[in-house]
Amino acid sequence: MSEDFTDKTVLVTGGNSGIGRGIAHRFARAGAHVIIVARDVQKGTAVVAELGKQRAEFHSTDLSSEDNVVQLVNKLEEKFHHLDVVVNNAGSGSRRGGVTSDDGPGERWDKMRGANLDAAYFVSAHALPLLARAASGAIVNISSTATLHGNWGTYCIAKAGIEAVTRAFAAEGAEIGVRANCVSPGWIATEKDEELPASGAGEWEVPPSLLNRMGTPDEIAAAVCFLASHDASFITGQTLIVDGGLTVTDYPSLSMLERVGDRLKSR
Repeated sequence: MSEDFTDKTVLVTGGNSGIGRGIAHRFARAGAHVIIVARDVQKGTAVVAELGKQRAEFHSTDLSSEDNVVQLVNKLEEKFHHLDVVVNNAGSGSRRGGVTSDDGPGERWDKMRGANLDAAYFVSAHALPLLARAASGAIVNISSTATLHGNWGTYCIAKAGIEAVTRAFAAEGAEIGVRANCVSPGWIATEKDEELPASGAGEWEVPPSLLNRMGTPDEIAAAVCFLASHDASFITGQTLIVDGGLTVTDYPSLSMLERVGDRLKSR
C-alpha cells in the first residue's frame, strides 16, 4: 500500500487540533503541501510551525458562512489553480459546540448544523471545480459513530448529514473524476480529552472499543490518507468506520459473557 502525496495540494478543514491536526501531519509526512483552515489563529499557526512553512499554510475563517468559503476557494484557485484532496474535518461536538441550556431548538440546530454540516457542504461544492482539475481529485469527510448510536442533541443529525453529503458528491463528482468518501471515527484520544475527559473521572465504566482503548488521531489519518490515495481509486460514496469495533459491541451482554463467555468462544 502506498502513501505518497508528493507535490499534492491538500486542504484540511479544522486542521489546527485533534483529529484534523493528525490528518495534517500525516499528509505532510507523505509529501503534500497542506492548507489548514480553521478559526483559531494561535492553534493554526502552531501547527504550521510544527509542519514547516514550506510544507503547510494556515487560513483563518468561519466555514459555516458560504461567502467566507467562496473567498477562501478563490484565494486557493489563484495560488494553486487546483486541489488534489479536500478533507472536511471541521466540526464541533457536544463538549465544545457552544450549545447552552438556554438555547432553544433552533439555536441548537444552527450551532451544530453550521459547524458540522454546512461547512462540509459549502467547501465540497465550491472546491469541486478545483478538484476536477487534479489528476484524481478526492474528498474525504469526517462523520462520527454518533450517527449509529444516536445521542442527545443534534450532533448525530448533523453528522448523519455528512454521510449523505458524501454520497451526493460521490455521484456528482464521478463524471468529472472526483471521488468522495467518509471516515466515521469512534472514541479518539485528542488534546481535548486532557482538558475534559470523555469518561468524566478519567476511567471508563465500559471499554471505549473492543480493543479496550481509544484510538489515536494518526489512526484516523491513516484511513483518510488511504481513501484519498490511488489505492482507493475504485472506492467512492462509502463510509469507513474506524472505531476499534465499538459499534459491533453488545455492552448489555458483557456481564453475561463474563459468566458464560468461555463456552461460546470458537477456540
